[in-house]
Amino acid sequence: MNHFIYRDKELYCEKVPIRKIAQKVGTPMYIYSYATLKRHFMAFNDAFKGVNRLVCFSAKANTSLAIMKLFSNLGGGLDIVSGGELYRGLKAGFSPNKIVYSGVGKRIDEIDYALKMGILMFNVESLEELETIDRRAGLLKKKAPLAIRVNPDVDPKTHPYISTGMKKNKFGINIETAMAAYKVAAKLKNIKVIGLDCHIGSQITQTGPFKDALYSLKAIIKELTDCGINIRHLDLGGGLGITYNEEEPPHPVEYAEAIKEVIGDTRLKLIFEPGRVIVGNAGIIVTKVLYRKSTTAKEFIIVDAGMNDLIRPTLYEAFHAIKPVVDSGGEEIKADIVGPICESGDFLALGRKIKKVKQGDLLAVMSSGAYGFVMSSNYCSRLKIPEVMVNGDNFQVIRKRQKYEDLTRGEIIPSFL
Repeated sequence: MNHFIYRDKELYCEKVPIRKIAQKVGTPMYIYSYATLKRHFMAFNDAFKGVNRLVCFSAKANTSLAIMKLFSNLGGGLDIVSGGELYRGLKAGFSPNKIVYSGVGKRIDEIDYALKMGILMFNVESLEELETIDRRAGLLKKKAPLAIRVNPDVDPKTHPYISTGMKKNKFGINIETAMAAYKVAAKLKNIKVIGLDCHIGSQITQTGPFKDALYSLKAIIKELTDCGINIRHLDLGGGLGITYNEEEPPHPVEYAEAIKEVIGDTRLKLIFEPGRVIVGNAGIIVTKVLYRKSTTAKEFIIVDAGMNDLIRPTLYEAFHAIKPVVDSGGEEIKADIVGPICESGDFLALGRKIKKVKQGDLLAVMSSGAYGFVMSSNYCSRLKIPEVMVNGDNFQVIRKRQKYEDLTRGEIIPSFL
């Protein structure tokens, strides 16, 4: 069921008219559907029923405490890529032994923090990182549990900026040298090798790349066993895509069937790191039309949400459907929908067909729940916008809109000025 629906030509989130939320909270803002978030998480988790697994939500997709708390309450784990995400995850109630730490650039203070907290495992991406974790674990008198992230050189058929499993990408250790890295790890006295990790990219809309990667991993698992390195966890990462426009990604059940077909019976616990597929279509941005403007070249609709609020269209040329909050049924026009930032790259859509709108009308930018607020900024000293969660006929602000004084918080003018 879609929880962003029109009733009498007015867009609702669950049982609440979006116009009503905008009147109270103002624009721009993010709105998330509780029912959608819960349904998506459960659909992914239940697709692997009968399999020993841990679904670790990918925090980088959306770090709202309220959203992470929901997934924690549902028994999920967390995939993190920074000390800040670890802090947020713990604040949201995740048990440390359900937290996996990925990422190519873990700082020493972040490694120490994770060791002290007792996370499930590190996903190690280089030999120097491996040696650093061993050294820090020794100093802290800890045993560091880890997996090595293997780069299987599989093309995920996605945008090059979010492809992570090919030789030319910065992530992981090449499959040809992975065994050598495991043998090094097995000899380090402060390291406990417990897993194998792989993540090939994001917004993947076919099962083929996942299966290709898994076939490669199975060969490594056999080699590890033959060498006496008995891992317990197989981390298959995330990357399952969603529908933004005309994409037809596999349903989690289809994805699960593909994984189970290749993996067969296994003693390993499978770890998954879904992000976008859980939260992407569970959130929108609501923005207000500030001005209309016509030139000899094109029509512009200028709105109060900019690239600092949602950078995906600018960064990836990403498509987000844009719908009127109240459908007047008027004629359709073709226009660039742009924000207030002083950059030509500040747009939400270019050359988009949209119902004719006027000053003050509200627009909903769909599929904004993933990589939306987390990638937002204060560029041009614009205030970060609020987040709202809707549950049935109730809604609550889960992150307040910034105030001007927040912009300079922490800044110091030196005494010599």
